[in-house]
Amino acid sequence: MKEINPDNVKKADIAVGIPSFNEADNIAFVVKQIDKGLVEYFNQKSAVIINVDNNSPDNTGKVFMETKTTTPKIYISTPIEIHGKGNNLYNFFQKIKELGVRAAMTVDADLKSITPEWVKCFIGAVFEGYDFLSPIYYRHKYDASITNHLCYPLVYGLLGFDIRQPIGGDMAFSKEMAEYWLQQEWEEVVRQYGIDIFMTLNAIKYKGKLGQVNLVAKIHKPSAPKLGPMFLAVAETLFNFLFKNQHLWQKEVKIVRPSLVCEVSYQTPSQELILDDKQIEKSAISEFKLYYQIIKPFISQEVRILLEKMFLEEKFLKIDANLWPKIVYEVLYIYQNNPENREEVIKLLRALYFGRVSSFVREVRDKTQEEAEKVIQIQAQNFFEARKVLLNH
Repeated sequence: MKEINPDNVKKADIAVGIPSFNEADNIAFVVKQIDKGLVEYFNQKSAVIINVDNNSPDNTGKVFMETKTTTPKIYISTPIEIHGKGNNLYNFFQKIKELGVRAAMTVDADLKSITPEWVKCFIGAVFEGYDFLSPIYYRHKYDASITNHLCYPLVYGLLGFDIRQPIGGDMAFSKEMAEYWLQQEWEEVVRQYGIDIFMTLNAIKYKGKLGQVNLVAKIHKPSAPKLGPMFLAVAETLFNFLFKNQHLWQKEVKIVRPSLVCEVSYQTPSQELILDDKQIEKSAISEFKLYYQIIKPFISQEVRILLEKMFLEEKFLKIDANLWPKIVYEVLYIYQNNPENREEVIKLLRALYFGRVSSFVREVRDKTQEEAEKVIQIQAQNFFEARKVLLNH
């Protein structure tokens, strides 16, 4: 691990972490907004901005260190052969523990909508006694598809927590929360894209004080190009957690919505996003055919008939908000009970997820942002109502 600490920072009350890989084009903007927030709202406390990087070849670290700030900065990088956002945040948690940090937050390096108020809302809430703060964003109806169709409905439906953005990427937390994360098992998928859902799930397990912060819009680089590998890591992290912590959901639960602690005032429209539902559907069908035969013996007849019509006979592919919970719970049950086929199960789930996304794009194409959000909310409620099917399986 490489560390550059020109101000020789050895102790801090506040730390803001920016995990990165090849973000030289935008990281200076993020750093300046964070610095403004720390100076304007927390100038009575010691603070540090930490870039936890994956040895970016585009000189992200150099741009970070050369950005002029009032707040001292530290650059930390993984070795050249080690990548993954989770590895970056592991290094951040270790460093804030070493520095005795009391309140921390992490934000994505590609943000274009961050303002100083984000720092005020996040860090202020930790000093008020919150252990974990997740974001609420106003996002384009096609954005955050892994959140909308997997993480949010499963966290809502099985664990009973209405956390709207469980993999938002921008979060705040107490020192106790960070130490708890460090004590958990860090699987390889957690060290990659699985880190955000890992943080949220273990915050629920920790039973600390949870809150949400409305950051309005999230404008950043589109995540669609990374959806394939990102989905696999997130889904495996989520399924592994649910498998190992069945006591958290194999019981009666009531929906708990963490308090809205703070809301930023800056208004900006959500970013534009175009998805090609036909191409997504094509990917869904081709991936399904690759992995279906391995999983076929374990799928219930009801679901098998529907899937074969859609994916093998290539009749009209439509996975709606009523069918999707049945499919996901079926796949989760198969994942838990067939350890030798888990990699194939997750890849089959990705094909089905692509099917759900293409169906959703068609369903909400002519709907407003608010109408599309209602579909997501109804879907989450359907996951909650369908949980008894999994419990009685």
